[in-house]
Amino acid sequence: MLGFAANGSESPAVLVFGDSLSAGYGIDVDQSWATLLQARLEGQGYEHRVINASISGETTEGGAARIERALGNFNPALIILELGGNDGLRGFPASRMKGNLDKIISASKTSGAAVLLLGIRIPSNYGRRYTDAFENVYRELASEHEVPWIRFFMDNVVLNEELMQDDGIHPNAAAQPILLDNVWPIILESLGN
Repeated sequence: MLGFAANGSESPAVLVFGDSLSAGYGIDVDQSWATLLQARLEGQGYEHRVINASISGETTEGGAARIERALGNFNPALIILELGGNDGLRGFPASRMKGNLDKIISASKTSGAAVLLLGIRIPSNYGRRYTDAFENVYRELASEHEVPWIRFFMDNVVLNEELMQDDGIHPNAAAQPILLDNVWPIILESLGN
């Protein structure tokens, strides 16, 4: 777990709660979009500290199991929730994924944190029916919980080989500023701008 707290522990926390896409898998952590977010917030005069509690390989079930502890440890003002990709790659039922994400969002909102939901898309290996059900989870949760969301966190990255690592799944260092740009508008919205 990485914490970037340039402005001291009294600053409001932004908790990035995700999997390898947010953990900086395969790149220097200083190049990850979460680290770039800290620099951008500071550069624009925000006093928020970014805490990256993302874990490579994390599923929504793992996230649901650790959300209460993360909320207690960091008392975030904002949670950027990026989970589900590993559920989809393993073919877990979309209903189970939705239930886990629902628990995370509910616990976060109950704690007083604002939530941003980052949608993920998966390859069509499991067929269109599963892929549609998977992608609809994010839309449904955003509507049910009235939280801002983006349809596809990896937009403008995943189909560009120059922005992907050799595994074809994880974004490389060059992709990280684009990932940040993808989430920045809803972060600003959540910060009241």
